[in-house]
Amino acid sequence: MRKWHRWLSVFFGVFMLWIAVTGVLSQVAVLWPAGAPDPAAQAAATPPAGFECPDGWRCQPPRANATGIRSMVGTFHHLHSGETFGTIGTIISVLSGLALVFFSISGIWLYVQMWRFRSDRKLAPRWFWK
Repeated sequence: MRKWHRWLSVFFGVFMLWIAVTGVLSQVAVLWPAGAPDPAAQAAATPPAGFECPDGWRCQPPRANATGIRSMVGTFHHLHSGETFGTIGTIISVLSGLALVFFSISGIWLYVQMWRFRSDRKLAPRWFWK
């Protein structure tokens, strides 16, 4: 299991780093503080007088045009999901997600094996090894 864990991490590590960075950038872009609202855009986003949202509907005013890093949220999402690179990019993204699941399970498995080995030898139990 350790051999598979190490060899797959060499290949998928690059893709998982890409996915992690673009995922963080997409969240930073969403959370980035917006500038002062444009009065014209704010007036256009105001619903007409007497408008009420029907029950069960989620009514929102139209979004104002985003500027700066907020305008790149869609780009970061497409890079993050691999859609920008077509079918191959999407397949690599899905395989990287599956690899992450494998690394989580195999890492826990390796840790349990080390824990058992250590307890079989009557060594002092520790959570972490040097």
